[in-house]
Amino acid sequence: MPIVLNESLNLNVRRNAGYHRFKGLRLKKKRFSEKEYHVPFFDEEGYVRKLCPKCGEFFWTLNPEMVTCGEATFEGCSLYTFINNPPTRRAYNLREMREAFLSFFEKRGHKRMKSYPVVARWRDDLYLTSASIVDFQPYVTNGITPPPANPLVISQVCIRLVDVDNTGPTFGRHGTIFEMGGHHAFNYPDKEIYWKDDTVRYHHEFVTRELGIPPDEVVYKEHVWSGGGNAGPDLETVVRGLELATLVFMKFRVVNGEFVELPIRTVDTGYGIERYTWISQGAVSGFHAIYGPILDSLFKMTKIKRIDYKLLGEVASFSGAYNLDKSTERGIIWEKAAEHAGMTTMQLAEFLRPIENAFAVADHTKSLAFMLAEGVVPSNVQEGYLTRLLIRRTYRLLKTLGIENHLDDIMELQINEWSKDFPHLKEMHSEILEVLSVERQKFEDTLRRGSNLVTRIARDLKSKGKRQIPTVTLLELYDSHGLPPEAVKDYAAKIGMGVEISKDFYKMVAERHLQAPPKELAVDERLGLIADLPETRMLYYENAYLRKFESRVLRVLDRNKVVLEQTNFYPEGGGQPGDKGRLEFDGKKADVTDVKKVGNIIIHTIKGEIPQERQRVKGSIDWDRRSYLMKAHTATHLVMGAARRVLGQHVWQSGTQKNVEQARLDISHFRRLTSEEANKIETLANQAVIDTISVETQWLPRDKAEAKYGYRLYQGGAVPGVRVRVVKVGDWEVEACAGTHVKNTGEIGFLKILRTERVQDGVERIVYSTGRYAVAASQEKEKLLQQISETLGAPMEKLYPTTQRLLKEWKNTRRENKRLIEEIAGLESGKRLKQTAEIKEIEDIKIIIQEFSPLDVDRMIKTASKLTEKESMTVALFYGKDEKTARIVVMAGKTCVKKGANASEIAKAAAKIIGGGGSGRSDFAQGGGNKISSTNDAIQKAEEILRAQLKTHRKPK
Repeated sequence: MPIVLNESLNLNVRRNAGYHRFKGLRLKKKRFSEKEYHVPFFDEEGYVRKLCPKCGEFFWTLNPEMVTCGEATFEGCSLYTFINNPPTRRAYNLREMREAFLSFFEKRGHKRMKSYPVVARWRDDLYLTSASIVDFQPYVTNGITPPPANPLVISQVCIRLVDVDNTGPTFGRHGTIFEMGGHHAFNYPDKEIYWKDDTVRYHHEFVTRELGIPPDEVVYKEHVWSGGGNAGPDLETVVRGLELATLVFMKFRVVNGEFVELPIRTVDTGYGIERYTWISQGAVSGFHAIYGPILDSLFKMTKIKRIDYKLLGEVASFSGAYNLDKSTERGIIWEKAAEHAGMTTMQLAEFLRPIENAFAVADHTKSLAFMLAEGVVPSNVQEGYLTRLLIRRTYRLLKTLGIENHLDDIMELQINEWSKDFPHLKEMHSEILEVLSVERQKFEDTLRRGSNLVTRIARDLKSKGKRQIPTVTLLELYDSHGLPPEAVKDYAAKIGMGVEISKDFYKMVAERHLQAPPKELAVDERLGLIADLPETRMLYYENAYLRKFESRVLRVLDRNKVVLEQTNFYPEGGGQPGDKGRLEFDGKKADVTDVKKVGNIIIHTIKGEIPQERQRVKGSIDWDRRSYLMKAHTATHLVMGAARRVLGQHVWQSGTQKNVEQARLDISHFRRLTSEEANKIETLANQAVIDTISVETQWLPRDKAEAKYGYRLYQGGAVPGVRVRVVKVGDWEVEACAGTHVKNTGEIGFLKILRTERVQDGVERIVYSTGRYAVAASQEKEKLLQQISETLGAPMEKLYPTTQRLLKEWKNTRRENKRLIEEIAGLESGKRLKQTAEIKEIEDIKIIIQEFSPLDVDRMIKTASKLTEKESMTVALFYGKDEKTARIVVMAGKTCVKKGANASEIAKAAAKIIGGGGSGRSDFAQGGGNKISSTNDAIQKAEEILRAQLKTHRKPK
């Protein structure tokens, strides 16, 4: 039954399905009674519960005289009081704090786990790992699979881009990348590990005994946390104004706005490892505490000459009150800080902005190092979009600091520092820098193209009386064209249009893309008709080479669909089409035309005679078709492995489709594939074919499969279910895959890459064939080359130099033709044209009408151009035709345009007469159509429109 809480439930939570322990996705108001938070530890230690008059939230403290909750908030509960005044026994760097946390819990029976990837490839609902609990949702928390250990401890590297605008201004309270220390216990109905009281005790012991923070300085605040479809009460710990950890007691699922009890109660803690590091040092910012030498180097690169650390420390104490999530005006905070420092807000802003930008650069470049090291390719979709967002924001920040050419230098510093603990950063060093180089060039190209686009939009808005480009347009320009609002502001200012950039602009952009779009669950209307049936036995997994089988009909649906007790017909899925074949029964036959899987039941669509329920049938698959689909599917794994070996570890599968004659594989890659790269991929894949590598398939529990093979398993995306079918091609490639495969790669015979193409930015498509279809494709190409050889009269081995020679000759001929056309146009635009053309006058405007035979559009355009350059009071109406089409060229001199002539309108109307269309500018346009017999009518229409244009222009206004 749903839990009914003591106040009406408001689940208006942030859209990032987030898990950030610092404010998390908590509900707007407290919803649980005191008993959810009142643990025996509080009574034993003498904690009292109080209500903060500033923020209106309950908290527990050892100090009965304490009035507010002590957290630095906009409501004014407190300021940071640890700056230059750390409460810990000693100072820690990030590495030391991480180890202190992990070893503390390891000594207390928790198994230490390695950080999971920052790209959550095992999830189909979000792209980035934003909390340690993401590692275990939904399969462990919902009881589908067991946890890798129980209890466990982990320091998870997380990326959370909804905090992108807060990164820098809050001095380290927010960051796009952080380590979340989590000690997790999964409590089952029949096995309790530990729950609320022990969780609080562990935390208190860590901060007081391990770190040396005085007990009376540790405050516990009550909240409700929700994220990833789960929820529960939580206690947030605050020391000297800084929130350090969140202790979540996950006991609910959120279903349609209601909290429903989970069978498994999860201790879900989030310790801010960076925040603990910061408070232990009492540094003026979290960035100084975490990035130290990197930040110093960054400052030296910039124009920031000298930093007043005394002033920075005074301002830092106010920084906890600044939070864009609360839609506060930063000016209010700056006014207080400026007043405290004895300066104006303008002076304070000039002092802080470059420093905060440097803070953000330090954070963003670390985030990028981790994202790119895991093979994310910047693009316009999914995690690639988020990576591009961060790259472009970083580049703009670097530009404001005057060090846009130092991105590689900063990235080198980040890789060198963090690869000590995360060696994969060093392994991906060259790929990271190469991706950044390519992406920077793309961004510069975008900025160059963006000027005209913004100018058009701004002028259109201005014509409608608008004086400012709205935020919705800024978001559209960023989403669709990659133009950052800062660049839009610069372009718009040139024509007097204003732009107000929202303080949380990049957060708004990130929130649009943090989650995968919700999957439409196709509710098959037949599901209710088969719900009582047992799972279909899938013979194709037991023996992919089985061609014939016997079975029994369990159900007939829609008069042309049958469900069998067991089947060898593979249903469509994973990019592999369903099998085709035949069913035979009582001397009758039916063709199997389509096979689908609904749940774990296979439905066969048949054409022909219909068997009866309970009737025995014999099935036979189209073996030739199946065998080539098996070859194509295994070949996909070979091409994938080859692409990664040739292009780099950033290559991941973005999509695939197997067919009999050819198949395709879409891969992530940051530039167009070259023919040389395609050839290398083909050569390597064929070497794998020659090596006759064994192809093994096995079903493994999800946790064991991930532990053994890692997250490369999920090439084709997240795989549902408790068990995972693993397809392993020797040491070449391993992947979670539900398709049918050959026993060894030698059965493929031969693999030929037919072509490559760009599907979208960041995604390349490789199209290939196998076996006899690959041979046929190769022979077709050879036949084409032979035909070219015979046509050119050159042997095959000399085709290239012959083609080069002919191309050179063709270019020279074209150049000469162009010169001759120019010369002829010059002659024709003079006396010669006037002798042959029909010339009409409208007051002082001349209309020159001329047919060009044979049809030569280039000559028509050149002649018209020469004519109107010489005589600005002239309009040229030129036309020509051949057996299939008629073409019209209209060109007006400058004076004619001023007097009302519009070539574009004339060409459109004239072209319509001859059954086509036209377009162009007011001074030059052309059109064409296939109604050749109406050409004279079209010219007459053009003349009429021109006369009307000039007449309209002469009318007094």
